[in-house]
Amino acid sequence: MSVLEMKVPSPGESISEVEIAEWLVEDGDYVEKDQAIAEVDSDKATLELPAEAAGIITLKAENGDTVAVGDVVCLIDTSAEKPAGHESKSEPEAKVEEEAPKADATAPNPNPVKAEAKAPSKDSYAAGTPSVAAKKLADENNVPLDRVNGTGKDGRLTKQDIVAAMAAGFPAESTQGWGGTRDTSTAKMKMLRRKIASRLVAVKNETAMLTTFNEVDMKPIMDLRTKYKAVFKETHGTSLGFMSFFTKAVTEALNLFPQVNSMIDGDNMIAHNYADIGIAVSSPKGLMVPVVRNAEQMSLQEIEKEIKRLAIKARDGKIAIEDMQGGTFTITNGGVFGSMLSTPIINPPQSAILGMHNIVQRPVAINGEVVIRPIMYLALSYDHRIIDGKESVGFLVKVKEMLENPTKMIFGAKPPEEVLLGL
Repeated sequence: MSVLEMKVPSPGESISEVEIAEWLVEDGDYVEKDQAIAEVDSDKATLELPAEAAGIITLKAENGDTVAVGDVVCLIDTSAEKPAGHESKSEPEAKVEEEAPKADATAPNPNPVKAEAKAPSKDSYAAGTPSVAAKKLADENNVPLDRVNGTGKDGRLTKQDIVAAMAAGFPAESTQGWGGTRDTSTAKMKMLRRKIASRLVAVKNETAMLTTFNEVDMKPIMDLRTKYKAVFKETHGTSLGFMSFFTKAVTEALNLFPQVNSMIDGDNMIAHNYADIGIAVSSPKGLMVPVVRNAEQMSLQEIEKEIKRLAIKARDGKIAIEDMQGGTFTITNGGVFGSMLSTPIINPPQSAILGMHNIVQRPVAINGEVVIRPIMYLALSYDHRIIDGKESVGFLVKVKEMLENPTKMIFGAKPPEEVLLGL
């Protein structure tokens, strides 16, 4: 018998242990090479653990166990033969779906009643059994399985089905209400959540954090988007959102106020001659902050494409630790959830973070007259140890000025809006 010991790989620098979030296979199962057999949580991200070889698996750790990097978590008997009728779980589901009609066309179905029960109607939700990963994700986010359409073989619900359903949302009547039983439940926090909790407490205790506020009239940006969004998407293949404007305005302001782009290292202050902007995005695993590298050198369309690429990776659970490391400044948008005003917490070791909020039609005075304008409140939280009030207020005012007059973000001979949009 030939047995392979599978050890916990290192997810990245400075990570010495991980937590077994969920085994995706059971003890004694036959697994294929590169098949995802477990999800492991580090203090920075959740990663899938692929099988290093095909064979019968023996688990050496339980769900929720904390194991050190390099520890053996399972054994794979590589000399074991594949069981008769075993279907490879590592094959893409789309391939299975494509082959199914071919098999039906070449061989008669010996049990038409059973086959009919297995094939769900396209007009109804599938009642197939969810995969382990799909059920876990659905339970964590209170997703009603009977309202999700399965795309796996025989209508089986996959993890991606749950992610897609969460992104699409559900009608209010489909969610379960309060039970009224006065029961309670206790669950251990994920390693990532525990790390976030400790970092947030450390920020509050170890920094002199203050927040300054301002408001911005979003009409110039909204008018610009309305005028150019169709040709922008046709030209660049991506939508024109607000985040690219804010990122561009932030990079220009950071160039004028380098203290906001700095961080403390002991008794030293490290100033960055570049802008790596962290963009906070929501994912099924929680809040992630992937980093747009050298955003100061990017055009609007390049920023939009990079944010979209990183957001998709975070949504699909494929974000890598390298995508979230570094960063000199962070932007977070609570407005997408309806937040009117908040005080964002600094993302250490950075020294400042910009909070965006929802856009609301408000009465404002312009040239002595009261008019209705789409207004957004901005909040800049900063570490007062290295950033004074003058720099923090000046930075936020500069961001406001550039958003209210987008031509201040660019220089050139062409019409300023077309230069800004790269048309």
